[in-house]
Parts: sequence; structure tokens; C-alpha cells
Amino acid sequence: MSDKNTALFCLESLKKAGADKAQCVLVNTEKNELNVDADKISLMRTSYNTNIRFTAIKDGRRGSSSLNGFLKPDIERVAASAVENAKASPADPAYDIAPRQPAKVFDNKIVTPDLDAMYDRLSTLLAQARVKYPLLKLSQAILNFNRRMEYFLNSNGVDFTSNSGYYDAFVFFLSQDGKKTSSFNYSMYTARDMKKEIIDTVSIDTLFRQSAEQLNTRPLEGKFEGEIIVTPVCLINFLQFITTMAIRDASLISGSSVYKDKLGKQIASQAFTLRSKPVSDEIVDGYYVTPDGFEAENTTIIEKGVLKTFLLSLYGANKTGLPRVSNTAGCDVIEPGDKTLEELAAPIKKGLLVARVSGNNPTEGGDFSGVAKNSYYIENGKILYPVSETMISCNIPKMFMDIKGISRERVHFGNSVYPWISFGGVTVSGK
Repeated sequence: MSDKNTALFCLESLKKAGADKAQCVLVNTEKNELNVDADKISLMRTSYNTNIRFTAIKDGRRGSSSLNGFLKPDIERVAASAVENAKASPADPAYDIAPRQPAKVFDNKIVTPDLDAMYDRLSTLLAQARVKYPLLKLSQAILNFNRRMEYFLNSNGVDFTSNSGYYDAFVFFLSQDGKKTSSFNYSMYTARDMKKEIIDTVSIDTLFRQSAEQLNTRPLEGKFEGEIIVTPVCLINFLQFITTMAIRDASLISGSSVYKDKLGKQIASQAFTLRSKPVSDEIVDGYYVTPDGFEAENTTIIEKGVLKTFLLSLYGANKTGLPRVSNTAGCDVIEPGDKTLEELAAPIKKGLLVARVSGNNPTEGGDFSGVAKNSYYIENGKILYPVSETMISCNIPKMFMDIKGISRERVHFGNSVYPWISFGGVTVSGK
């Protein structure tokens, strides 16, 4: 039975089990993986996985279940389980599935990996790191080629097939000099091909250099309110408060979102524009179909500081009466500013260049505190020296209103495009 026929059988199994409305998503993945551990290439393997997600609506109640596999008896059993789960759940008239849309096949045309190039890129990375940064310890590097085939079907006639392939790389490292060890750091990205050396992507060369510098950190004394420049690799820690918490289903349905009355109003500096572009050529591993069964669309979330849309699913839209959006965030593209990194630092009397942060999730109001790591002290416009772990605290909605500058240079991570951004009103606490 072909994968498409298996997905159709899953849908029919849900209907036969008694679902009034049914949805099935079958995902086949193939991963070609090459690993470096402790500065040596240690593993090459290929893995395969089939995952099927079943959703059933019965008498206004929704249930779900999942299966790793494709055997018919297992499919029938798990489909019946989804219907039973629906019967046991609370009724909610907002539950629904996507209406019929024209059937489509999406394909990014990247089908097979270049395994020789993968090996060459990792071998070259090891050689370059040994020569340029002898104190660097490349604890782990993983280079994958991922192929994903998804079939999305529902009982209203939705029929989407998505075929995509892409490379992704992850590097995890620190520096060591005798008994001195720097804080670990990491970076990751996705790519359509293996044309570029790994060290030349997503600021990895800069991060390796900084790792050696961070063997000799200094503690900050006292406490002050100042500005921080957040690097592209760290920006997601602050941005996700908006895109994954404050303008999504849960916070808008509960009414707890700080932005619940801000649609069409300013929530950030006029210099800030954010778009989510899952089907753009700028994004390597985007998505073609939303989890609720609609063809994905590029969406402007914030334009010149103004909130242009909430990110509500079909369920969230039914619950709130607000528009549904064919976008589930991610694939972020922030428009560039007009400053260099040096120009961002120039007006800062006391502050930090924040490259990594560790902390709990922000509160519903956006209050956040965490430890800045792999970061640098800024004084009188100069980025001076690496600091030992230093506490920062802020209110994220106020931060975005108090943007001081955005760099014209951006880093393309494959799944996002971020600049450096300078934020005001952040409390920095040293020893």
C-alpha cells in the first residue's frame, strides 16, 4: 500500500470508527546523519520514521491519537482510540476541521543528499578549528540531510501533499586552556546545499573566536539600568514571547494576553518590522500546510511597530470571533535597520552585548529574568571584554517599544533572518 493510500485508509478508519469529522496527517521522514564527537567524526547513519496523527470530532467533542507505523490492524486500533478519546472529552462548539480547498502538491525539489559534501564540510570544519582556534573543543557537531513527505487529509476533502528536503547543522563547543574552561556555546542553521563551509555560516567563525576570549571573563560589579544589544542567535529568546505566547490561541482565548486590545496599534518601535514567511525563497525549511489544514501563507505580524495580525488557528478564531490566519509563526524575517554593530554600541554608556541567555519563560505580562552568558560588557560606546554570568531582567513588551537601533547586517539561519537589535530599559545585575 502506498503512503497516500495508507493516509486514505487512516481517514476511512476514523470514519468507520464513528467520527463525525476526521483528519489524518501521515509524515514520512528520512534522516542522513553525520556526527562529530570530541573533535572526531564518529558516526554516519540513515534513519527512517513514519508517524501518523489522527484527529476525530464526535458530537462536538475532539480526540486525538498517534501511531509510529503503518500496519492496518494498528491503524484501525489507533483510529478507534481517537474516537473514544473524543467521546470522553468535553464538548466545545469551536471544534472543527478545515473546509475543502483545491488539492495541491508542494515540493521544494531537494530530494537527495550529497553525502560526500557533508563529509568534506565536517572534515574541513575540524581542520579549520584546529588551526585557527587551538584552544577550541568541538564537543559535538551534527550535520543532517532531512527528507520529509507529508500527506494531510480530512473528511471535508482537504488533500495536501508536501515534499521537502534540506540540510541542517548544529555545533556545540567551548574552549579550554589548562584548568580554565569557557562557558559552552552553540549555533545551528539550515541550508539548501553544502556549497558554503560551516565555519563561514551564521557567525560560527566569530563565535569560535569569542569562545577563546571567554576563557578570561570578568565579573560585573553593582547593578544598573542600561541597554543591551541582542545578537541574532539570541534574539529568539525575546521574540518568542510575542510570536509563541502573547498573540496565539491560549492567551487570546483566556484574555490574558498583554496584546489582546492592541490589534492595529503600536506594540514596538517604528523601526521594527516582523514577517513570518514559511513559503518564501528566503526560508529553507518552512511549511506549506498549517496544523489545522490550510495552505500556509506569508504574513506580516508587525509592520513599523504596529501589530497587524494575531496568529489564531481555526479553533482560536471560532472561540474568539477574531480572524483565522494561515500562518503558525516561525520562519521569522526581521527587516534590517541602518546601523553597524559599532554604531549600535556608540551611544551606550553602560550595557551588555548579549549572545546567549538562560532563564525561565516570561510571565504573562512579559517580565523576564535570566543569566546572560557568552556576553560582553559595553561602556562609553565600546564593546570591552567578556563578562562572567550576569543577571538581566526586563519587561519584553517595554523592550520592543524601547528599541534603540537595528543593524543593517542580518544573519540568515535558513529558518529565520535576524539582525542585531539594541534595547533600552534593561536591568543588569553584577556581583
